[in-house]
Amino acid sequence: ATEWVKRMKEKGYAYQTINNYKRSLIAAFHTAVERDYVRKNPFLFKTSDVIENDTEEKIALTDTQTDMLLQFLQTDCTYKKHYNAVIVLLNTGLRISELCGLTVNDIDFENKHINVDHQLIFDKGEYRIEKPKTDCGVREIPMSESVCKALKDEINIRKNAQPVKIGEYTDFIFLNKKGLPMYNSAYSVVFSSMIKKYNKHHKEQLPKISPHTLRHTYCTNIANKTRINPKVLQYIMGHKNFTTTWEHYAHGSAELAKEEYRLLGI
Repeated sequence: ATEWVKRMKEKGYAYQTINNYKRSLIAAFHTAVERDYVRKNPFLFKTSDVIENDTEEKIALTDTQTDMLLQFLQTDCTYKKHYNAVIVLLNTGLRISELCGLTVNDIDFENKHINVDHQLIFDKGEYRIEKPKTDCGVREIPMSESVCKALKDEINIRKNAQPVKIGEYTDFIFLNKKGLPMYNSAYSVVFSSMIKKYNKHHKEQLPKISPHTLRHTYCTNIANKTRINPKVLQYIMGHKNFTTTWEHYAHGSAELAKEEYRLLGI
């Protein structure tokens, strides 16, 4: 069992992914123990005792950091073309693969919501369409005015758009220089280079930011700054489990506690 963990690590699997697989194996072997197929569950050990837990702590951008990032994108000649994508990610909580999969037909400007029922994957040089990460990933996400504007602007400024059809989907919104749909790893490279350039020319530094950081920031802000029904937030984020939404994103603080007391009149 421990050798399996080491092999998974050598193959490039992330610590948390290995841990998730191990949970399933623990459950399977628990059944085997109950039925007397084996005497002990071989996976009842800490993963961190076998391999290093190199999982990076999720961070949410502060309001100041968000403003710093957006101001940079509005003026930088190289990265301003990604301004609209960042606005949408920051204000919808979309997964990056869901953003990449957005087509014009997915946007309902009249009723101001985004229909999410698929994601775009790019693997081994080929595009493919998949269902959202979980069954709960199929959802309608409300759009703010800033998101509406960003999507309209992006649709209007598309250049060299190629007549690509992936599965049953076409007319993708976020495109690369070749007029083909953007994809997860391409955005990861963009974000990495973008933050390096920002930090090179600014005294006040920005932390390492990935597309998922913006999703995390959105959910954290909604959880901590509004009185949204937790189940509604779970729906918007497309989380299968409520605990994923609340334990990972709702962070308490002294300031938030004081505000809650103020609202309650205590």
